[in-house]
Amino acid sequence: MKQNIYDYTLKELEEMFSPSFRAKQIYHWLYVRYEQDFAKMDNLPKSLKQELLENFQVQNLSLITKQVSIDGSQKYLFRTHDGLSFESVFIKMRDKKLDENGKVLEGEKYTFCLSSQVGCKVGCAFCSTAKGGFVRNLSAGEIVEQVVQLKKDNGLAPEKRVNLVYMGMGEPLDNFANVTKAIRIIAELEGLSISTRRQTISTSGIAPKIKQLGELGLGVQLAISLHAVDDALRTRLIPMNKAYNIEQVLDAVRSFPVDLRKRVMFEYLVIKGVNDDLQSAKKLLKLLNGIRAKVNLISFNPHQESEFERPDEQKVKEFADFLIQKGLLCTIRESKGIDISAACGQLREEEKKFHMKHLREG
Repeated sequence: MKQNIYDYTLKELEEMFSPSFRAKQIYHWLYVRYEQDFAKMDNLPKSLKQELLENFQVQNLSLITKQVSIDGSQKYLFRTHDGLSFESVFIKMRDKKLDENGKVLEGEKYTFCLSSQVGCKVGCAFCSTAKGGFVRNLSAGEIVEQVVQLKKDNGLAPEKRVNLVYMGMGEPLDNFANVTKAIRIIAELEGLSISTRRQTISTSGIAPKIKQLGELGLGVQLAISLHAVDDALRTRLIPMNKAYNIEQVLDAVRSFPVDLRKRVMFEYLVIKGVNDDLQSAKKLLKLLNGIRAKVNLISFNPHQESEFERPDEQKVKEFADFLIQKGLLCTIRESKGIDISAACGQLREEEKKFHMKHLREG
């Protein structure tokens, strides 16, 4: 079987091809020109193009479907070479701002939400991905190609920087080797050149892997999916809490190297009648004492597979106001893509149901 060309670091390609500058040319075609046909890489010698065609595959992901929200968010469902499916999300965080003369004051700001696995082992009670179970890890190349596909599909210039969050389907730290390799490939200056400071690992809290990630010194940002302030509720929401409870996760966070200009993000999914009260806010404040923390409140995005409900906006605001008044940096994440299959794994599950329905009817 042909190898995924996106699986390789620049150094690995330099060791593979002679002269080594050919690797930089290949990287330029892949990550600056977004070219997915070796035959069109016209500054490569014919013999090298033939070698690439025989041994490597450029387009490893095919688009099954794409949903576009009225707010500009886009959800992609990709198919892998072995017929599996997973999601990626393109989010426009900010529109371009112009002055009265048409001069650009601020450019658009984009975030890509990347998947790291097909399915997930964590089994969070609020997540659609859990319904499909765990199938396999994505390779480093399959993670990298998500960035290429989203940039190419949206016509983003190579120099346009984007923010990446490993917050799609799967637990990134459960696919440690492939995710960290993808981070390095994406950050390569000769390629996509997206700094590790623009890349955020969002984890449900595999404490030993958080420490291991910190020891690598990649410079990535860290986000913790906390969602609860006591172990009983967190275990109900995130069963993995039985293995790595809140205290263990926070101890690992305290050892994680944080840029003095940055903070560890704590994601807190606000669920109506479950964790949206001020008593929970007080406990959260106490838990995060002494950590350079930022809390991101996320209103639960309802979907058919879940028992939970979206909280009242006023309660979310009161929760945030309390934390801010006490000196803890807190933001309320603006809901994106609420009119499409926005919940993690939801589009994949809908596509699977549609496919099964047609198989039965056929």
